Amino acid sequence: MNRRSAIALASAALMGLGFAGTAGSTMAQETETAIFAGGCFWCVESDFDHVNGVMETVSGYIGGENENPTYRNHPGHVEAVRITYDPSKVTYDKLLEVFWHSIDPTDAGGQFCDRGHSYTTAIFATDDEQLQKAEATKAEVKQDLGEVATTVSKAPTFWEAEGYHQDYYQKNPLKYKYYRTGCRRDATIREVWGDKAFMGIKEHMG
Repeated sequence: MNRRSAIALASAALMGLGFAGTAGSTMAQETETAIFAGGCFWCVESDFDHVNGVMETVSGYIGGENENPTYRNHPGHVEAVRITYDPSKVTYDKLLEVFWHSIDPTDAGGQFCDRGHSYTTAIFATDDEQLQKAEATKAEVKQDLGEVATTVSKAPTFWEAEGYHQDYYQKNPLKYKYYRTGCRRDATIREVWGDKAFMGIKEHMG
C-alpha cells in the first residue's frame, strides 16, 4: 500500500468516526416535551426537577386570550410548566404518574390555597399519543378518586413566565418553603391520595 493510499484510508476512517460521533451525539440529545398545569408553577417546577430524566422545567402561561401574557395580565390562561425530558431515561407515562399524584385532581376551583381559574389543573398534550395516554390515565384516576376536574387537551401556545418566576424555589428557598407549607399543598395531596401521594418523587418529598 503506497503512502497516498494509506493517508486516504486514514482520512476516511477519521471522517467516519467523526460522523459516527456526530450521529451518536444527536441521538443522545433527542428530547421530548410535556406541559402540565398543577396550580402554582413554582411547586410544579420543584417536583419535576427531581425526576430523573427531566432536563429542564420552565414556568409559563397557556390556554388564555392574550399573547405575551404576564403575571398581572393573563386572562384565561393557567399557570403551567413546560418540561423537557430525555425519553431514554423517563417516559411520558412516568411523568403522568408523577403529575397526577402531586396535585389534587378533584378540585375544580384551583389548587390548595390558590383559588381561581389560573390555578386549575390541566394536561396539554403535544401530540396525539400524549393525548391518548393522558385521557387513559384520567379515566384511571377517576376510578381511584371518583371525580376528576383536571382537563385534557391539545397544547396551544405556551408563553414563558417572567424571569423571577423561573427556579423560584431555588432562588428563594425560605419564602418558597413557607408558601408551600402554609398553602397546605403537601398535606392536602396526602389527604387526597393516601399511600399513593407523590408516586415517583417520594424520596424528594421526604
